[in-house]
Order: sequence, then C-alpha cells, then structure tokens
Amino acid sequence: MVSAVFHSPSDASDALRADKAAGKPTSNPMTSTAAAPLSTGQASSPTATPRAPVDWAGLALKTLAPLAGIALLIAIWALLTMKSTTFPTPLATWEEAVKLFSDPFYSNGPNDQGIGWNILFSLKRVAMGFGLAALVGIPMGFLIGRSKIASAMLNPIISLLRPVSPLAWLPIGLLVFKSADPAAIWTIFICSIWPMIINTAVGVQRVPEDYLNVAKVLNLSEWTIVKKILFPSVLPYMLTGVRLSVGTAWLVIVAAEMLTGGVGIGFWVWDEWNNLNVHHILIAIFVIGIVGLLLENALVAVAKRFSFE
Repeated sequence: MVSAVFHSPSDASDALRADKAAGKPTSNPMTSTAAAPLSTGQASSPTATPRAPVDWAGLALKTLAPLAGIALLIAIWALLTMKSTTFPTPLATWEEAVKLFSDPFYSNGPNDQGIGWNILFSLKRVAMGFGLAALVGIPMGFLIGRSKIASAMLNPIISLLRPVSPLAWLPIGLLVFKSADPAAIWTIFICSIWPMIINTAVGVQRVPEDYLNVAKVLNLSEWTIVKKILFPSVLPYMLTGVRLSVGTAWLVIVAAEMLTGGVGIGFWVWDEWNNLNVHHILIAIFVIGIVGLLLENALVAVAKRFSFE
C-alpha cells in the first residue's frame, strides 16, 4: 500500500509565511526538491585552462640556430676574402645587391633586363614544364601501380631514361622545336616527370590489399576506387614526388638557360660571367637558392594542408 499526503494551497501559504517570519530561506513547497544556493567560489563557470609553458629551447633551435649557421658562413667567407683582390667580400656583395634590387624590373632591350624579369621568366618556364610533367606523370604512375602489364612494359623504359643527364635532352628539344624557349620547357618536362611517376606508382602499390578487396565486394567502379581509396592513400607519396620534381626543374632551368640564352636567371648568370662581374654571380647564387627554398616550403605547406591523416 502506497500512501500519499496532499497539501492544500492554504497550508502552503501558511508554511511560507512561517518561514519568512523565522528568517529562513524560502522555497517553493509545490516542487519536490529545493535548489541549494550557490556558494561563493563554486565552479559554476568553466575554469580557465593553464597556459602551456613556452618551449624556449625549441624556439631557439628553430630561429637562432639557422641564423648562427648563416652568420658562420658569412664569417668564413669574410675571412677567406679579406686579402683577395678578385673574389668579392660579403660587404661588397651586399652593397652591390642593394643597387641591383633597387630597380629589379628595368628593361634596356631583350638582352639587358633586370634580375626581377629574369627570375619571372625562369619561373614561367619551370611552371609550364613542371605542369606538363604533372599532367602526364601522375596518371602514368596510377596506371603503372594498378596494372601489372603496364608496369612490366614501362618500368624498363623508365629505368633506361631516368639516369640520363638533363642537358643531354636539350639538343633533342632544339632539333624538334627549332627554338630555345620550348626546348628549355621540354628539358624541364622530361627531367621532372620521373619522380612523380615513380613515387605515385609506389604509393598505389602500397595501398592495403584489404581496401581493394572491399571495393571488389562492393563492386565499385574504377573511378570510385581511385577517388575514394587510392587518391587519399597515394597523396603523401604523390606530393613527395612533386617536391622532388620541382627541385629538379629549378636545377635544370638554370643549366638550360645558360646554353640557350634569352631572358632567364641562368642566362643572366652566364652573361655576368662574360662581363667578369663576380658580384652579380654570387647574388644570383643566393637568389636561386632562396627561390628554390621558397618553392619547396610552399609544396610542404600544400602537403600538410591536403593530408588525409
């Protein structure tokens, strides 16, 4: 037997008046439980998370160590050229660089243009040759990785042509295209395609077999397999090949432009050597290195941005 006690509204009001007279905190007698008052300092709001301590050692390793290495290189350079009359000192090279970059986009004819124009023309050729290599090399890597017949047919050709020196391809381009500009683009294309093919094919071959077995069970189309399974798994390998290819392309364009002439950072270096301007050659070496470093870091950022991990 369950018993219940019912209170009338008049009884509730009498109890409320009695509580007020006694100085007790009022509560609603019509509710089953009364809310307890919040005490001062109670954790009613989210507490602030403590800040992580600053890793000063790691920060110094990332910033101060590279600066110390560059300072050491400049110090060795200054010591070796202190009494030299032919090789410029770091200070003389810096003063010449300030003059050179004060007007990098001047133009006094087709063979006398500022260093800015030469860098842009070289980057344009690299972009065209590298882009064509990516359009051909990445799909070919997927084909080699997916097809045993294609792998058996193309692997010997790749092994034969990949070790060929980049400059050996330049005369073929000049013979076929009859012009220096497309010949340089052709040289970049043929030399930067191999890392993309090889790394993409290796990535496809290392996809777990379980994933492909599930795709067979689900009767997925080849395009769905490539889009949903292969591409996310192969992307890190593919981006590694792209990084290697863009480094190769930037190396090749300097050598190719030295031989073909025209406007470009490679031709500019060779022209300054003919003028015995060693200051400008050293500046060009630093510019080539900085541009190559920026290209590689940009691709590293892209790899991190589009990583599926």
